[in-house]
Amino acid sequence: MTEPAPSPQIRRPLQIGPHTVEPPVVLAPMAGITNAPFRTLCREFSGGRGLFVSEMITTRALVERNEKTMQLVHFDASEKPRSIQLYGVDPVTVGKAVRMIADEDLADHIDLNFGCPVPKVTRKGGGSALPYKRPLLRAILHEAVGNAGGLPVTMKMRKGIDDDHLTYLDAGRIAVEEGITAIALHGRTAAQHYGGTADWEAIARLKEAVPEIPVLGNGDIWSADDAVRMMRRTGCDGVVVGRGCLGRPWLFADLVAALSGEGSQGYARPTLREVAEVMVRHARLLGEWLGDEERGVIDFRKHVAWYTKGFSVGSEMRRRLAVAGSLAELRGLLDELDLSQEWPQGADGPRGRTHSRNKVVLPDGWLADPYECGTALGADAEADTSGG
Repeated sequence: MTEPAPSPQIRRPLQIGPHTVEPPVVLAPMAGITNAPFRTLCREFSGGRGLFVSEMITTRALVERNEKTMQLVHFDASEKPRSIQLYGVDPVTVGKAVRMIADEDLADHIDLNFGCPVPKVTRKGGGSALPYKRPLLRAILHEAVGNAGGLPVTMKMRKGIDDDHLTYLDAGRIAVEEGITAIALHGRTAAQHYGGTADWEAIARLKEAVPEIPVLGNGDIWSADDAVRMMRRTGCDGVVVGRGCLGRPWLFADLVAALSGEGSQGYARPTLREVAEVMVRHARLLGEWLGDEERGVIDFRKHVAWYTKGFSVGSEMRRRLAVAGSLAELRGLLDELDLSQEWPQGADGPRGRTHSRNKVVLPDGWLADPYECGTALGADAEADTSGG
């Protein structure tokens, strides 16, 4: 059954501090994905509408001015507002990183990562493990907001560590009390990783619990219609889209159409020829950003399967595309395909990682007391470079 056109309530703008986000759509930070070239593509398809957040930056690497990290915090002149996501576990270091961003005008908006579920992060008490330690979460938020110099600070989190250790409602209240501007909730626990089904009802419960600030929903938005359904079902103020746009930066055109009341008649349905042009442009932008064409094409390789999902390409051709070493080779291989193919039925479905984990890797004794480990973790809890 086709969803009716979005109501005016669905189309209300999202306010992040002084920034109006209309329609209320945010690109989720994804390590190794949401770099400047990918953000450029998504922003162009949206017509410049929405909010596009950088990939995750570790606070220690930023404060130490790690070369790779400093490249990651570079924004194109056309990016407004400029949004950085920070990951940190030490309140003092988080405060220094936020102060650096504010003092040096590195961004217009700061998002804090408390949602990453990967073992290298949770085993040190970071990411989706951290909100379990309520005093530590409060201390980090306090330092971030206190050092932001007026920049809006938001946070992204998961429901909790697992179904027996849910944290999102407590974390939401702490966030309001410490001056966080908005919260994004991924409707999964760390144990679910990216498997199972996102719990949209948890998003609705969080919205009820923190009516003072915007709540954004994240999880299982594979199409623009999913975004509309989430906002209607949960009452959330906006959506955060991650895996759904992998190999589909034009999803942001669909989201603008759906949340502006145009409905499916305004959705992008590119042919393989049009997809191929985007693929080549994506690889070219990566090369320009990295300062080396070959490095750009190599970095692009991970996107090949996502862009070609559902098209009649063949496993051998996908393999050849995924080892291309130059723009000319990539273009030549794409020209061997039947580029007249229409957008395949079913290609709007799930993509990216979909597995669960049976157990979340945590520091020894982490679950013993949510109010112990008052202010900070060890310095080794942050990698010295960005990622995760």
